[in-house]
Amino acid sequence: MSLVVPGEVRDALAAGRPVVALESTILTHGLPRPRNLDVAVDAEQRLRKAGAVPATVGVIDGAAVVGLTEEQVVRLTREDVAKLSVRDLPVAVAKGLSGGTTVAATALLAERAGIAVFATGGIGGVHGGAGFDESADLVTLAGVPITVVSAGVKSILDIPATLERLESLSIPVVGFRTDRFPAFYIADSGHALDHCVDSPREAAAVAAARHRLGLRSAVLIANPVPRSQQLPVELHERVVSEAWRAAREQRIAGKDTTPFLLDHIARATDGRSIEVNIAVYRNNIAVGAEIAAEIAAGSGAG
Repeated sequence: MSLVVPGEVRDALAAGRPVVALESTILTHGLPRPRNLDVAVDAEQRLRKAGAVPATVGVIDGAAVVGLTEEQVVRLTREDVAKLSVRDLPVAVAKGLSGGTTVAATALLAERAGIAVFATGGIGGVHGGAGFDESADLVTLAGVPITVVSAGVKSILDIPATLERLESLSIPVVGFRTDRFPAFYIADSGHALDHCVDSPREAAAVAAARHRLGLRSAVLIANPVPRSQQLPVELHERVVSEAWRAAREQRIAGKDTTPFLLDHIARATDGRSIEVNIAVYRNNIAVGAEIAAEIAAGSGAG
C-alpha cells in the first residue's frame, strides 16, 4: 500500500529525529464532539513541546496518511467517518473512503513509514462472554515491530485471556515503572507482569534488543494511569459489572459491544471515565515522546 507521509514527518525520520505515531479512532469514535478535536490538537502540541514530531494516522479520501494535517484532523473529528482496522484498509483505499485508524491499522501504517514509537490509550484484547471475540490489534501487533505505549487494555475485556494471547503471540509486555498490568481506567488490573523497565532509556534498549534479535513483534509498554487520576476502584468495578449486565440483557454482541459498554460506563460515571480516558492518553503520549527520544539517540543500539 502506498503511504502519504507529509514533509515534516518524512524530514524528521530522515534526520533521525524522534517521531511518535498517534491513532485517529480515539478521535473519531472514542471521544465525544467537540472534545475530540481539543484532545487531538492538545496531543500534537504536547509532543512538539517534548521535542517529538507528531504523526497522527488516518485515511483521507482513500489515501493512507501518516501525519495528518490540522485540516485533515478537523475533518475526521467533525464528520461521520469509518472505523478502519487492517482488514478495512484495502476497501477504504479502493473506494476512496475516509476514516479513523484503529490501533492495528495505525501500528501497521506507522511502522511501514519508518516510525518506531506509537502512543495510544489502550489496545484491544479478548472479550469475555460466550464465543470467541478477539481484537485484530493482537494478531497485527504480533507481526509489526513497533514500540506501543498503552495503559494495558480496557477493563471491559477478559484481561487474563488477553495476557495469555499476548504470550502465545510472543508479544513482549513490559511494565513502565510497574510490575502490575494496568487496566486502562485503573492502574492495577490485579495481574502481575514478568518484566518491567524503570526508564525510557531501558524501554528503548528493549526495543533495540528486539531489533537485533530479528523479532517481528511489537513491544508493548504497559504504562498505568497515575493513581491520582484513575477511576475509584469500587466505582470502576460496579459500573463495569453493570455495563456487562446491560449488554447481556439487550443482547448486544460483536463490534457493537465495546461502544455500548464504554458509553454505559461514561453515563454511569457522569463523564468521569472520559476524563480518565484523556488522562491515560496524555500520560502515554508523554512516555512515548521520551522513549522516541531515547531511540533516536541510539539508546541500547549496538
